[in-house]
Amino acid sequence: MNILFIGDIFGKPGRAIVADHLADMIQQHKLELVVANGENAAAGFGITPKLTEEILALGVDVITTGNHVWDRREIMEYIPSQPRLIRPANYPSGPGQGIFQGTTKSGVEYAVMNLQGRVFMATHNCPFQTADKLLAALPPTCKIRLVDIHAEATSEKQAMGWHLDGRVTMVAGTHTHIPTADERVLTQGTAYITDVGMTGPYDSVIGVVKEQIVQRFLTQMPMRFEAADGDTRLCAVLIDADPSTGLAHSIQRIMLRAD
Repeated sequence: MNILFIGDIFGKPGRAIVADHLADMIQQHKLELVVANGENAAAGFGITPKLTEEILALGVDVITTGNHVWDRREIMEYIPSQPRLIRPANYPSGPGQGIFQGTTKSGVEYAVMNLQGRVFMATHNCPFQTADKLLAALPPTCKIRLVDIHAEATSEKQAMGWHLDGRVTMVAGTHTHIPTADERVLTQGTAYITDVGMTGPYDSVIGVVKEQIVQRFLTQMPMRFEAADGDTRLCAVLIDADPSTGLAHSIQRIMLRAD
């Protein structure tokens, strides 16, 4: 089966390019499952209930998030009612869930897990131990298991890949908005990439108006950040997996430009 994981959707440009291309990608690659990180969908900071429903309506099956999940206050009351929007499972508390279990239209069981790193980020519960507990609770019939590790440090993401190798179908890194070129299938059959990259405006600094970020570095003064526009790209990975074993045959990077 073919699975698509879309990197951090950033603001209106990111949402627009997904809307423009996803239907064709589903048909072209015969996708059975589509997952996207959407924590920056609302002008680059957080996600709203309305945008969640819009992204799901485009053909995304599950939306993962990260450290910006709570940036929009209205998500607090909404997230318990929408199980296909998940937040990092290793948060000590908070509404919503960190894992979603579902079944594809062809009847393949799957689970999507969201974890957040701790290196250079807020200190939450251990993502490694959290992953172990969640995997142990899954039924053995659920072979397709996808993990979004939303983390800053490349070492922490790589460590998670090796820790889960052979036990999950995919470990994909998000958060840095910079795509890495290290996609591979690990020795025990898990598809891995350190960071899928941002789906959004690349004429920017990780999605934000570049002049604002430059001034912040120059002056160290607080500044209002705004989502950029221009050179929009859709970054994703395409995974070919065996539904009978849950292991990956291949992983391929995708980068589509708006033009």
